[in-house]
Amino acid sequence: MGTKYQGTEAEVLALDTYIKVTRAAQSVTDRAMEHLGESNLTPSQFAILEALYHLGTLSQVELAQKLLLSTGNITTVIQNLEKRNLVCRQRSTSDQRYMQVSITDEGRQLIARIFPSHVAGIVDIMNVLTAEEQQTLAQLSRKLGLGQ
Repeated sequence: MGTKYQGTEAEVLALDTYIKVTRAAQSVTDRAMEHLGESNLTPSQFAILEALYHLGTLSQVELAQKLLLSTGNITTVIQNLEKRNLVCRQRSTSDQRYMQVSITDEGRQLIARIFPSHVAGIVDIMNVLTAEEQQTLAQLSRKLGLGQ
């Protein structure tokens, strides 16, 4: 369903496109994250574990920037992961204002177990597009995201 807005041709096209992009992104995200309930993880918790697993120790600020989350929200998510012994936090030795977040062995084992099925699910979702279409979508998404 597109927009019902009765504006200029350019306005209607922009709104229709925006609606389609937003719905497609939400649909893909929902399908890609369905499996997380089995591990009792939220999408934000999974994203933090995945980032720490692949990138190593990061500050809470770096995690928030990489994952496009607010610093307030990321604190709560990390606290919940910490309660489950999946991550640990400690003050940065170089700057006491920053908390460094590391994945624990338990967190590493969990993400190593569920990440392959996560990747397989994303591959399955993206297979509705050809390789060339995926590359084009990636380029257009980057251009749109950067606003250039």
